[in-house]
Amino acid sequence: MQQLTPQGQAIVNDLAARHGFSTDAVTHMMFAVLNGNGSQAQFSHGEFGGSGQWMLGGMIMLGDMFNNYLKGRVDSLCSEISNILANQPGLLRSGSFQSQSQSGGGYQHQANGAGMGASSLFVPDPEDNWWPQDLGSPNATGAQNNVRYAYFANARRLAVKTGGEVWVYDTLDHNIGGFSQQQGYGSDIVFGSQYGTVILSSLPLVSRNGLHVNQPVSPPPSAAPAPAAAPMPAAGGNSDDIFATIERLADLQSKGVISAEEFATKKSELLSRL
Repeated sequence: MQQLTPQGQAIVNDLAARHGFSTDAVTHMMFAVLNGNGSQAQFSHGEFGGSGQWMLGGMIMLGDMFNNYLKGRVDSLCSEISNILANQPGLLRSGSFQSQSQSGGGYQHQANGAGMGASSLFVPDPEDNWWPQDLGSPNATGAQNNVRYAYFANARRLAVKTGGEVWVYDTLDHNIGGFSQQQGYGSDIVFGSQYGTVILSSLPLVSRNGLHVNQPVSPPPSAAPAPAAAPMPAAGGNSDDIFATIERLADLQSKGVISAEEFATKKSELLSRL
């Protein structure tokens, strides 16, 4: 969990004294506004009337919905925190940003542009840059519950972190947009592109935890098996391996992952190696 620097703690102490909230409540709100990219916050603290939401410009909802006095105090605190964060160079994400809670306690955020930069108020969190650094700065990032992603348009790569592992996919000619994940075990991770819906498992897997992938590996826990996966035996390979590969390709065709033409082409190529 990200922590405050001594300078950040001093600002929290000052805000708490002036707005009449505890330092614990103000710290909670500081991170809530930070997670909302400085323009919104989702919070849950007893001093703020329980669960609530705030948006820059005066929109505020509290659990104690008829307490207008408390609403004014919370709005004033959030607005000042927003102004403080906005004056930290490079701290907030550039581009558009959206954040929302989900039923069952889930959480999702998506942002276009580079992620948050360094700040004198917060101790750097190593999780802020979890993707392979040779990919550069992402064009978009997002998270939903235990799944995080970062899209790198120039490199044509999509990095996904789930289950403590980082998977990198080739996005081909897709321009990756929105992100969603159906709840439940084995559900697909889905993205949007100029061609419509893209299932993560349909993209070629490039690497896993920094190691290049030359053969199929188990996909992320929340993604379906990758269709690109049938390994192609080297020329002169064992005939049992070739027939096993043809069987796997036939299974992919029956599931609609590859077309009949693709199956026929691959089958002919494999049989020519016998």
